[in-house]
Amino acid sequence: MDRNEILSWLKETDTEKLNELWQKADKVRLENVGPEVHLRGLIEISSYCVRRCGYCGLNADNKLQRYRMTRDEIIECAHAAVEYEYGTVVMQAGEDYGLKTEFIADIVREIKNTTNLAVTLSLGERIDDLAIWREAGADRYLLRFETSNHELYEKIHPSLPNQNCDRFEILKKLGELGYEVGSGVMIGIPGQSYETLATDIETFGKFDLDMIGVGPFISHPDTMLGREGDQMKLPEGQQVPNTEDMVYKVVALTRLMCPQANIPATSALATINTEDGRENGLNRGANIVMPNLTPVKYRAMYEIYPDKACVNETANQCRFCLAGRIESIGRTVGQGQGGRKKII
Repeated sequence: MDRNEILSWLKETDTEKLNELWQKADKVRLENVGPEVHLRGLIEISSYCVRRCGYCGLNADNKLQRYRMTRDEIIECAHAAVEYEYGTVVMQAGEDYGLKTEFIADIVREIKNTTNLAVTLSLGERIDDLAIWREAGADRYLLRFETSNHELYEKIHPSLPNQNCDRFEILKKLGELGYEVGSGVMIGIPGQSYETLATDIETFGKFDLDMIGVGPFISHPDTMLGREGDQMKLPEGQQVPNTEDMVYKVVALTRLMCPQANIPATSALATINTEDGRENGLNRGANIVMPNLTPVKYRAMYEIYPDKACVNETANQCRFCLAGRIESIGRTVGQGQGGRKKII
């Protein structure tokens, strides 16, 4: 798939033509990763963050009620994942250095020693900790690069003082350490052009990513983009919209670019279409969903954007809801860890 083809599809609006794209992506998904939808149990372990990203409600400048889960709470969530027959837990947080290196390593070891779960971490640019966590048993790491446009990235994701990290270099390091590597982008960031988004999709292929998450930019009012995003938008015809259809296009094109990757139908997609956003994503190239295991008492405090889907559902309710949605589209819930099956 060349660049002109990617751009053409990103700008396509004809419903019949887009149905061709959906069908092609779904066929490639079936041929490469099968009919199963694997469930990754999400545990949002902390809402503290040192970053001042222009899009995230956990921004360090925001006055929020913050939390950190205890070791026992996290382990309890992991054991619930076993009970629910999930194959993976995803420990996610803001970039919180209050989550000490050994605290995370100890939890990873406990989960790996007492369960058959794969452990995925999504804890930000914790460069000095990655080798230790991998040695403790962590299987996967998620670090989204958000946009391949360096200038735009610097605007929305300012570096920490005296620290200028290159996320692409971190992704390479993760692969060298033996992690399954996940990344992804936001769609419709103010200032994001079609050319930039095409480069994002090409970058997925260049890095041969194991997991790729794409979802819409959703404005949080208490962020720089929430306040100034409209002024950053490109002229009409150049600015990528953060629409549902645009997300589906990127999901489908990502599947065509990376046939063997694990691609989730994200909670952000479910937020912009609560009725069948996830189902549509699954029918257009995705093969993963991430039911939330976070205790309900914490969920509203993990407000990366407003009105997140499923905030008030218990983990058990989320489990049955997603299983029903998967079965409603003729798919089956996958068993086991559901790692990427690389075909040589």
